[in-house]
Amino acid sequence: MPGAKVIVNQNACIGCGMCVKVCPAGVFKIVNGKSHAVRPDACLVCRACITHCPTNCITIKPREYEPIRRLYE
Repeated sequence: MPGAKVIVNQNACIGCGMCVKVCPAGVFKIVNGKSHAVRPDACLVCRACITHCPTNCITIKPREYEPIRRLYE
């Protein structure tokens, strides 16, 4: 179940575009010289963006799927 809350710290982002290059889901786009998560629901939570970001400005929080979790309780 893909999708995540993808946060880019705009103060730390240098707009290098590495996240755009390595993201297999096309989550990121450079806008006005900074990275933005334009498609966070497409995030595969593979962490490639985090691994390659030179300023460590990206945080990923996987979505909680509460309705599905309740089925198994």
